[in-house]
Amino acid sequence: MNEVVKNLQKEIGALQKQLDANKNLLESEAGADMQLLIIDEIKALEKQIAGLKTSMEALAEVEHNIDSGANNIAAQSEINLDEIIMEIRAGAGGDEAGLFAFDLYRMYMRYGEKSKWKTEELYYSENESGGIKMVSVLIRGKNVYTLLKNESGVHRVQRVPTTESAGRIHTSTVTVAVLPKLSKINFEIRPEDIKMDFFRSGGHGGQNVNKVSTAVRLTHLPTGVIVECQEERSQLKNREKAMQILNSRIYQLMQEQQVKHVSDLRAEQVGTGERNEKIRTYNFPQDRITDHRLETNRHNLNAILNGEIENMLTETSKIGTL
Repeated sequence: MNEVVKNLQKEIGALQKQLDANKNLLESEAGADMQLLIIDEIKALEKQIAGLKTSMEALAEVEHNIDSGANNIAAQSEINLDEIIMEIRAGAGGDEAGLFAFDLYRMYMRYGEKSKWKTEELYYSENESGGIKMVSVLIRGKNVYTLLKNESGVHRVQRVPTTESAGRIHTSTVTVAVLPKLSKINFEIRPEDIKMDFFRSGGHGGQNVNKVSTAVRLTHLPTGVIVECQEERSQLKNREKAMQILNSRIYQLMQEQQVKHVSDLRAEQVGTGERNEKIRTYNFPQDRITDHRLETNRHNLNAILNGEIENMLTETSKIGTL
């Protein structure tokens, strides 16, 4: 910020020299036509200087607010604890990663049914084996953000794939992101930083849901964050929902990197927006789930994948603070 202010000061100084020179020239110039030209240039320079001074004052004020702690994001963005966007993506491991992504999605959805959550699938993309490449779902339920926020991260699975004839254990990964739904947003994503693409919706099994390009993909160019939405049949509604998701993703990144402005995000650390550390390992041969943050083990893996996760979620929801 200081460097920006210094550059503005230099530019103002250079313009002020031009302004002074023109004023001196005006006093010595006798020709009426030339005087009019000089007066016009003086007015233009004065307008430029005034604009730069306004910008410099605004930047100085923002810097003061940051230093005094008045620009804290958490205080300026209200999180709706009863509404989240969950994204599940297959990671390393090919088709097996996609199959486990489907298992995790089913696990959360089955628990959601028991908990009377309302869910709305926003985007679904599957691989050739029937597993999930990526799914995005809106979840509404009492304190759902508090309960699920610590599910964000890398989930690792160790098991023998059904296609493995030699009985070897494979290790695959799936990333889960739990994005807060923001009721109030006081940070700005510039429209010129967003690339917008439209494509045809595709649903489960690869069939076309819509024959026109209503699905929306938004790319935040400075960070590389990409969101997609195809749930609605209206291009406009999909665009609005995609923008909501993008805001939530950027907000989460700002929280994780402890920055106060979108422009401060470091693109090389963003990637998909999820945390890069594994949080849990699902070991099928040993019927064991290990939480690497709590250093605890659980058993009865099949029951857990069928939605019996209340105790696990209650335990992990206490990790850290917002």
